[in-house]
Amino acid sequence: MYLWYLFAKDKKKKSDDKEFSHFFDKNICCYDKRIITLHPKMDYTDMNEVKTSEAKGMMKDSILILSGGMDSVTMLYDYQERIALALSFDYGSNHNAKEIPFARLHCERLGIEHITIPLAFMGQYFSSSLLQGSDSIPEGHYADENMRSTVVPFRNGIMLSVAVGMAESRGLKHVMMANHGGDHTIYPDCRPEFVEAFSEAARTGTYPGITLLSPYTNLTKGQIAARGKSLGIDYAETWSCYKGGEKHCGRCGTCVERKEALADAGIPDPTVYE
Repeated sequence: MYLWYLFAKDKKKKSDDKEFSHFFDKNICCYDKRIITLHPKMDYTDMNEVKTSEAKGMMKDSILILSGGMDSVTMLYDYQERIALALSFDYGSNHNAKEIPFARLHCERLGIEHITIPLAFMGQYFSSSLLQGSDSIPEGHYADENMRSTVVPFRNGIMLSVAVGMAESRGLKHVMMANHGGDHTIYPDCRPEFVEAFSEAARTGTYPGITLLSPYTNLTKGQIAARGKSLGIDYAETWSCYKGGEKHCGRCGTCVERKEALADAGIPDPTVYE
């Protein structure tokens, strides 16, 4: 276990804050006079330990990358106490227009500020079946080799970089992303080694030491859906399909993964498919 606590022996002393000030460095944060020490290589995952009783009343300190899909919407509800701002990105994918309205809907419901940032250059200059029209989207399971065509090169790296700059501009401490274990096979910028490296780059490249939090990194999509079930999330108000049609196609990798995750979590599938 990389997370442990040091508690103040005498919280009544007025000098408490001063006494704790010398603990602050890149691996330590403080909430409500609790000192939370993080292993330098694990601070991006172990922060999911700090969200129950310890997190109540904490200041909002994070930006969430919010697509409007199942995973990021679940994280929005799961960590709403600490999310100050949610960012969506319109990068020209087939399904941006279907996802982003759901992102906005949930932020309005929770009273969390939401901003959509255009990244039109990605659709103009990058190569990916996700950017070339619905007919180019492969069908099958997410683990199939043909799904590699849906990779948008360094998509998460670009979005996270923008979010880190926004976090520093807003005086926030963290950026959150909702990558999960099912992404690792296909998407290099969802893997634990990327998350660790990017978090370190953000920390060293910003004055306040912004870090990346990704508490779902080692969860399956089914486990995330189970969290959403416990939170009362209606997954009909999310979008997954990469084809971006009027209805979910039910055949592309994300639709297949969506069906599996809902089934694993014991959730009746509310999705309307073609």
